[in-house]
Amino acid sequence: MTEPARSTAQRRTDALNRLEKDKDLWVATAAGDAPTLVPLSFLWSDPVLYVATVRTNPTAVNIVESGRARLVLGHTRDVVLIDASGELVENADLPAEQAQAYATKCGWDPRESSGYRFFRLEPRGIECWRELNEHADRQVMSDGRWLA
Repeated sequence: MTEPARSTAQRRTDALNRLEKDKDLWVATAAGDAPTLVPLSFLWSDPVLYVATVRTNPTAVNIVESGRARLVLGHTRDVVLIDASGELVENADLPAEQAQAYATKCGWDPRESSGYRFFRLEPRGIECWRELNEHADRQVMSDGRWLA
């Protein structure tokens, strides 16, 4: 049986809960002829996310070239879909408290791994839904602003 549709405010709360508690998400990028989809650990530091990956891999290259990424939390019956702007953050430019928070949450410190860099991802749009009854009103953020 399908649960009643959640309000926009409740879906925002649920999305924020996932952003704060989940450790991994899917990152999709594309630039040129190199679309990618990879799981990465992340830190939510309201209002942005940080991920880390090897600077030369296709995901990193795509973020640098396009300045965009699509992020997904959850599973197919509880989706948080995020369209984000993205940029490279050199390790020395990331505030120490952010880097340490990432290391604590994710269980490793990218600054200690050769070639890894951080990427700052700022949500521009967020959609959340569980079942078809939430699909029509799935948007909870637009143009970087929460709708509830």
